[in-house]
Amino acid sequence: MANRRVRVAAFGEVMMRLQVPGYELLSQADSLRYSFSGTGVNVGAALARFGHESFLITRLPDNSLGDAAAANLRKLGLSLDYAVRGGHYLGMYFLENGFGARPSRVTYSNRQESSFNTGPSDAYDYEAIAAGIDLVHFCGITLAMNDAVRGHMLQLANAIKARGGTVVFDCNYRPAHWGENGYAKAKRHYEQMLALADIVMMNERDMIHILGMTTDKTDRLEQLTELIPAVASRFGISVIAGTHRTIHGDNQHSLLGFLYKNGVFSFAGPRTFAVYDRIGAGDAFASGIIHGELSAFEPERTVRFATAAAMLAHTVSGDTPMSGEGEILLAVKDANGDVIR
Repeated sequence: MANRRVRVAAFGEVMMRLQVPGYELLSQADSLRYSFSGTGVNVGAALARFGHESFLITRLPDNSLGDAAAANLRKLGLSLDYAVRGGHYLGMYFLENGFGARPSRVTYSNRQESSFNTGPSDAYDYEAIAAGIDLVHFCGITLAMNDAVRGHMLQLANAIKARGGTVVFDCNYRPAHWGENGYAKAKRHYEQMLALADIVMMNERDMIHILGMTTDKTDRLEQLTELIPAVASRFGISVIAGTHRTIHGDNQHSLLGFLYKNGVFSFAGPRTFAVYDRIGAGDAFASGIIHGELSAFEPERTVRFATAAAMLAHTVSGDTPMSGEGEILLAVKDANGDVIR
């Protein structure tokens, strides 16, 4: 897909992020700052900033809370032509920023009662959506919610595939969402999505723990290079990409990006940087991979671009990536150190 302006969509829940000031704990704070986010929001907004026509497929509450969310989503460049209204609630999460030895902490609230997660079976017109878009993004966090949401994902993915569109799936496994014996519960659902996907975000831990694959290698990179070709072949996946993160003791993180395409691995990094806000960086990486594929970048350029996008996302407050293509290309060249005048 060399067309620079492609009609892309992301399917996912819109959440309200409630953040305490600075590095305070919830038990200390007496105020919260709210914003609207979610994996689909983050990926869709990033792709809109890259110049693509970007849609969010979701269900928002039919009240003033839904109105506020819709207004914020439009500011991010997202079209809500395929968003529907109904129900009363948004899922929420409370963020406490970590500091030093204390990690950041996310506490979820009201997820299963949200408008998105209680959407009826006829909430979305799959055929109309499939006729209007070229690519759709799905996420493993959404897959974890409930059987009704999983049904929407499968039907929409099948409708897109039937019309020759591209399906993107980010594994994004979260243990807290799947509960006890989560890997066993998740396996069948992940396999269904992987069988429909053209572009996948995953790493060797997903393959070992979710898919139950085995390897006698102990080094993560060796595990990765052994297992990914097998997954790509088994499920007919065109592109698999992801990152390896190393956390240092001085608020510095390092990211190594990888991309597997046409039987060849390409790597970027590791890039080391200071972290201001970690939430949403994986979505920035995914959007960079998608943009590279839509723009017909060479694989090495795509993974460098995506890794730089993820790095910059760590420097911005909030979940949603805010860097444009030009800023990311500067970061790829290590040219972002001084004031831009």
